[in-house]
Amino acid sequence: MKYYLSLFSYLFFAAITFGQSPKTITLGNKNIQIVWQKSAEGYRIQKVAVNKNGKWVTDLAPSGEYTLLFSETKPSAESAETFDKITGGKFPEDAYHYQQLQWKESTTAVSLNTAGKAYHFFPAHVKVIDSKHIQFSQETEVATVTADWKLDEKFHNDIQVKQTITPKTKGFFSLASPTLATLSPDKMSWVSVPGYFQGNFMQKNFALAYAYGHGIPDRPVIYRERCASTLSPLVSTKSGITLSVIPEPGLARDPWAKDKITQTDWFIGLSHMNRKSQLSPTLYYPVLGEERSEREAGQEISYGFRFSLVAGDWFQALNHAIYDIYNFKEGLALRQSKQSLTDRIEKMHHYLIDPKTSLWNIEEYKGKQIGAQSYLGGVVGSNKDAMKNSDYGAMWMLAHETKDPELTQKVLPPAENFKLVQQMTDEGFFKGAIEGQYYLAKSKKFVEEWGSVVEPIGLTYYVMLDIGNMLLFEPENNELKERLTLGAEKLLSWQKPDGSFAVAYDRKTDAELFKDIKDVRPTFYGLLVAYRILKDEKYLKAAQKGADWFIKNAVETGAFLGVCGDARYAPDFATGQSAQALLDLFDITKDKRYQAAAITSAKIYVGSIYTHPIPSKKIKIVNGVEREDWEISQAGLSFEHGGIFGSATRHGPIQLASHAGLFIRMYGITGEQIFADLARSAAIGRDAFVDPKTSVASYYWQAMNRGAGPYPHHAWWQIGWITDYLLSEAALRSAEKVSFPRGFVTPKVGPHQSYGFASGNIYGTRANLMIREGFAQTGSPSIDPLLAKAESGDTYFVILLNNGTQAVALNLSLNSEKLRAGSKVKTIKNLTSGQLLTDTKLQIPGFGIQVLEVNLQ
Repeated sequence: MKYYLSLFSYLFFAAITFGQSPKTITLGNKNIQIVWQKSAEGYRIQKVAVNKNGKWVTDLAPSGEYTLLFSETKPSAESAETFDKITGGKFPEDAYHYQQLQWKESTTAVSLNTAGKAYHFFPAHVKVIDSKHIQFSQETEVATVTADWKLDEKFHNDIQVKQTITPKTKGFFSLASPTLATLSPDKMSWVSVPGYFQGNFMQKNFALAYAYGHGIPDRPVIYRERCASTLSPLVSTKSGITLSVIPEPGLARDPWAKDKITQTDWFIGLSHMNRKSQLSPTLYYPVLGEERSEREAGQEISYGFRFSLVAGDWFQALNHAIYDIYNFKEGLALRQSKQSLTDRIEKMHHYLIDPKTSLWNIEEYKGKQIGAQSYLGGVVGSNKDAMKNSDYGAMWMLAHETKDPELTQKVLPPAENFKLVQQMTDEGFFKGAIEGQYYLAKSKKFVEEWGSVVEPIGLTYYVMLDIGNMLLFEPENNELKERLTLGAEKLLSWQKPDGSFAVAYDRKTDAELFKDIKDVRPTFYGLLVAYRILKDEKYLKAAQKGADWFIKNAVETGAFLGVCGDARYAPDFATGQSAQALLDLFDITKDKRYQAAAITSAKIYVGSIYTHPIPSKKIKIVNGVEREDWEISQAGLSFEHGGIFGSATRHGPIQLASHAGLFIRMYGITGEQIFADLARSAAIGRDAFVDPKTSVASYYWQAMNRGAGPYPHHAWWQIGWITDYLLSEAALRSAEKVSFPRGFVTPKVGPHQSYGFASGNIYGTRANLMIREGFAQTGSPSIDPLLAKAESGDTYFVILLNNGTQAVALNLSLNSEKLRAGSKVKTIKNLTSGQLLTDTKLQIPGFGIQVLEVNLQ
């Protein structure tokens, strides 16, 4: 190979010495080869090869064409085209007013990549710097373009490129990354612009592809970085090669650049196609008409990026961008908590039992006292009187673990009544279904979030999951069992012969709605709940039938649907929830197909988590307070919904990290470090988003630390996901020596599951989870203590988790009076080391665990 490179180097310099342009140029090493051939049109790439297991693979069609966009005037900000649903009619409908602005922005001529004049060329001139560095240049009538290509000496499958535009006239400019190679649709296995779509088939209906990612758009649309989770458009071949283009860190927008939100700035464009609609990952910089694109003659602009040619699949390529280029590990290392997660749970407990702070309401409905929290977000028909409960599993769990009468006597009974009257029990098409997520107190009726619809997944969520979780704690509650059976039978009757479900039905006419989209959501999971509680095999068979359809139509194609009606079901956290649903099905059936599908779903959900910009210690001003950049970083946070329709377009990601526990479990199953790192990055060091008065985190990133705001019920979800994360970490770090049974996933927001309804296992002893505020004091916000009591005797367990990258030395303080009046600590044994302790000075490594057995006298 050294001889090979030396020979080419000699030929290069020999050609230059004699004043000739070389006819053939090669950049290559043992991993990749790129060969240019001089032609009448300029320098074309003749060969792109990747070494895969000792064999050179050439599935990618070589190109080498450049594209420069120019416009004398600023392109229009209005929509350039309109589009119809696959079933006909305008998309999106006028009722979805949250989406109108996003759709307009996404259908301008710039976004559709029809704006400006396109100059396509193969460069006429080349300058060989050395055997690893080549510079091409080209004169056009509006600008001079130069491009430096260098082999990356650290990452041997990467080529670094720096491009420069030198304008010859005033106007607006955008220079695309060159088309290194293209991929024919018949050779593709996966195509993605992470955060916007992923898939393995071309979709002719633009609305389905562009708004939902149900297939690959067949147009060269340009996406904004605001919802690009990882800055790495990519294409993968059936032979196992992935080509991606990755902008250099710092080129994209910073969502909080200095002292205000800058989430919607548009600095780079990303696409899966070049301007000619050929599959080829492409960057555009600057974006035509956006900041930095307007230039005077001679006012040059440069930018850098890299091509990566990985002998692996799309997930391997994504890992490369996340870790190697965007230094995700370094960002995680900066995270330090100022308040422990367990302390947050305890403080939120106080918040939730105070009717004033939690906005708890009691109303009379159908002869029952029903209780729920005020919901001040958007609900059709609401007059600031909407009420909602969120995480019934977390409600029953907290009540069970604290034994607090404020919960057991004042919250749970009216919350259960709310659930009972929420279900339709009258004869008819909707018997057993849910009337709606929200109760309107003034008009005394239940309604859905957006429109007069009834959804099968709503039945799964608000009957099967909620009642299922309640029954785990109250297995003898026959009324709840009857209601669960009623819901299960309705779900069974609504399941189509192929295993699928409708997205929704019209509340008035019973007609199926939203036929333009498939119900690629885990609706089947409700039947699994029915089987686990009611033990009827027909429910398990139906759940498997639904899962089989879901795997074929969602997991294998990358097409998912969301559950937020106000966003017209844009893909969201239901994708992560699907992974846990399939894992639960695997746990029952032991069918490896479901575990494999769960892993794939979880990998796809990585595309719903920001991995940029790189967090730093740069000082920023947030609402008048100095913050280090890492404190408010988006890296590690997930979307509510991304894509062109999602709330993340303006609000950024969310703090509700429901996926954290699932990702820890996925790390245990797969060994893929990215799952653990993403979970931990979302969970720890997020104090800048926590209201110091209530310990409730804000929902949307842009709200910073304004607390629950109009969504007080989110505190329950926060208790739910934090508990799931901590107990998943305990199981992982103890090699399952600490393990507790999991309940069902929570409705709507993701895959976290309930605990505390049954005893678990701690180093061979059966024990029950409990919360006793003030018992274990660690003195470190990085340490999360969990408490459990043995089923027999006066033995307690303290599970200490270090949720930080650095080792922590602590002197644990135990107040046994919080457990039993007049008691004292008799002995403490460190089960992790097997030693009896004479004092409580401990050292716990980064992301480590120690489990103490405490006996009282």
